[in-house]
Amino acid sequence: MALPPQKARVVIVGGGVIGCSVAYHLSKLGWTDVVLLERKQLTSGTTWHAAGLIAQLRASKNMTRLAKYSQELYGSLEAETGIATGFRRNGSITVALSEERREEILRQASMARAFGVEAEEISPSELLRRYPHVNTDGVRAAVYLDKDGQGDPANIALAMARGARQRGAQILERVKVTGFATAGRRITGVSWQAGGESGTTACEHVVNCAGMWGHEVGRKMGVNVPLHACEHFYIVTDTVPGLQQLPTLRVPEECAYYKEDAGKILLGAFEPVAKPWGMSGIPDSFEFDQLPEDFDHFEPILEMAVHRMPILAEAGIHTFFNGPESFTPDDAYHLGLAPEMDNVWVAAGFNSIGIQSAGGAGMALASWMDSGEKPFDLGDVDIARMQPFQGNRSYLFERSRETLGLLYADHFPFRQKATARGIRRSPLHDALKAEGAVFGEFAGWERANWFADEGQDAAYHYSWKRQNWFDNAAREHKAIRENVGIYDMSSFGKIRIEGPDAEAFVNHVAASNLSVPVGKIVYSQFLNASGGIEADVTVTRLSETAYLVVTPAATRLADQAWMRRHVGDHRVTLTDMTAAEAVICVMGPNSRDLLRQVSPDDFSNAVNPFGTCQQIEIGMGTARAHRVTYVGELGWELYVSTDMAAHVFEVLRDAGRGMDARLCGLHMMDSCRIEKGFRHFGHDISSEDHILEAGLGFAVKKTDDPYIGREAVLKKREEGLQRRLVQFLLTDPEPLLYHAEPIVRDGNIVGYLSSGAYGHHLGAAVGMGYVPSAGETAQDVLASRYEIEIAGRRVAATPSLKPLYDPKSERVKV
Repeated sequence: MALPPQKARVVIVGGGVIGCSVAYHLSKLGWTDVVLLERKQLTSGTTWHAAGLIAQLRASKNMTRLAKYSQELYGSLEAETGIATGFRRNGSITVALSEERREEILRQASMARAFGVEAEEISPSELLRRYPHVNTDGVRAAVYLDKDGQGDPANIALAMARGARQRGAQILERVKVTGFATAGRRITGVSWQAGGESGTTACEHVVNCAGMWGHEVGRKMGVNVPLHACEHFYIVTDTVPGLQQLPTLRVPEECAYYKEDAGKILLGAFEPVAKPWGMSGIPDSFEFDQLPEDFDHFEPILEMAVHRMPILAEAGIHTFFNGPESFTPDDAYHLGLAPEMDNVWVAAGFNSIGIQSAGGAGMALASWMDSGEKPFDLGDVDIARMQPFQGNRSYLFERSRETLGLLYADHFPFRQKATARGIRRSPLHDALKAEGAVFGEFAGWERANWFADEGQDAAYHYSWKRQNWFDNAAREHKAIRENVGIYDMSSFGKIRIEGPDAEAFVNHVAASNLSVPVGKIVYSQFLNASGGIEADVTVTRLSETAYLVVTPAATRLADQAWMRRHVGDHRVTLTDMTAAEAVICVMGPNSRDLLRQVSPDDFSNAVNPFGTCQQIEIGMGTARAHRVTYVGELGWELYVSTDMAAHVFEVLRDAGRGMDARLCGLHMMDSCRIEKGFRHFGHDISSEDHILEAGLGFAVKKTDDPYIGREAVLKKREEGLQRRLVQFLLTDPEPLLYHAEPIVRDGNIVGYLSSGAYGHHLGAAVGMGYVPSAGETAQDVLASRYEIEIAGRRVAATPSLKPLYDPKSERVKV
């Protein structure tokens, strides 16, 4: 048997469909010394038993882009490699059995049109015509996507493997990876065993494509790859006489999908409570294996399926299959450069959509590895989004019981995970809970999203319409706009930069001028070479040699990794200070009056103008008061040592009662920020959104000092904007906006909303989204007629390039 070489440019660990895709796409880019090592045989883990459904539409534009690429690739592989992939476009139908699900699938159909995917709402009678075996009882709506398809999973993988080999890649089976040699933050070699031989292959890059072994392999690499295997069930009937090619049929409310395959019907399940598997590790002997049958677990799905598809009662069951698949904590796969190392890449955890994702994911990762830059925004799946604690085995076991079923659950706005909760808590958690806080989970943090009234059920009641907390959030919003509100933002990521070169370093990585006096706060972005936004932060100068970078909770690790990779020769240290300080926000026109009651310090414009901080006494403790805002009002963020946070909160709460100060949650913050036109990182701004087109040119430094992305900023200023981020206010106060709703300009879809929320002060829903504007002035953009499409209905909207609320920011500077 062939043995691995002594050295390679890249070693790929794992020979499932994604490992083969990465090898294929790297070889297409001219990487000739590519080595893929598979412990058993190619596809022998999960790929071989996948259902092979290949859908186009995903939850975001770029994920849809990758899925569409997969389809196009699989359709051409046979001509290139001679291996038939079985790919055919047979279409797919998703049905709704309730009004809430009807709203969801119609919103998805609108989103599909914005993403360039053909989607058609069909009636129950049309559903029966396209799928004559289905029982249409209870069907409220259906959506048909004619370009969806299916394929042969194993042959798709083997075709990509052959394509890689044809370009010089070495793909070796029966080679087990046993360990890794490291030097600092890099892996220098991959140790292996093959038969009676062992050795080490020196390499420049390593890619973890180990599937359900990805977590274990990641630990050996020194990186965190949170995923867990779950049992996944389907049955295959005997041959059904006269059965013709059919679309894939999904009935999410019955947790089922149906696939016609060679005259048989495959019924697959995504049950609400899954069965995690392999808690003690996956057996070393595992190869094309299946797990024990559990008919009792599958029976409730089958009962509903027999009602929905009566021919199942007549067809015998040929195969009852149970095989493992890996699931991640948020149902999104892992892709990209691991934050803990500088040459370890990950492509794993595909949550039962590996076949439809692998082509695009392999292409995107190969492009990233080849150029050193993401080809476009991959924030939905970037491995750097995962928090360190999420590699905890107990956490993964508990969360994986839920995530499998969430694929087919109602994707309600603001839906919270039910499992693996309560892990990261603010020092104020219990105090807020006692006052009626209803918590949501974000990056593991329990955060107060809204406050229930006395006697009100302190829990979410989900809907696509106004949820049970809508009026609560409206009152919290009103308090911020008209009086004063208090809310907890302790989850902010806080990174301290310290050292003799701190000023030079922050000026290198940030686009703003940070040669500022001690105590100055600067709103800034970290840019990539294309001028895209890698991070959206505030930077506070604490001393001559120290700065504090404050980031969103979910991006602290990614932002710190970005900075660390650009340290170069700068003499600085980067320290995660997130847990060291709580952050209590006091916001609203009467916030100054509240602070004056609890502190002897001066909060006037003369002493503490907007964009500065000062050390203060508060109650019997101390804090650092940052005069900034994300809600568009006068206010302060109080950074308080964790040990004093409860005391400071009690002092503020007691004093605030006399002013009718209201405790507020983060739904309020989102509705206030969108009225003010403040951008939300990961939605309105990302790594592929140019800072000038995002309307953030004011934050770019005006000096000639070099910084990452400077050339792209200068080029864009010279060439002009290709698109603009526009704010929209619906003219109808009833509909709600969330994100991804199509933007219709003069009757044509031109984009989609990057974010949306209800503007309680403005009296209607507000959205933000990019509008193409090449060669146009701002006046040209605003002169058009705009509508937003919501579940197939178009609603008139008023556009604005300036904030709809307080466009001159007079309220924050009073």
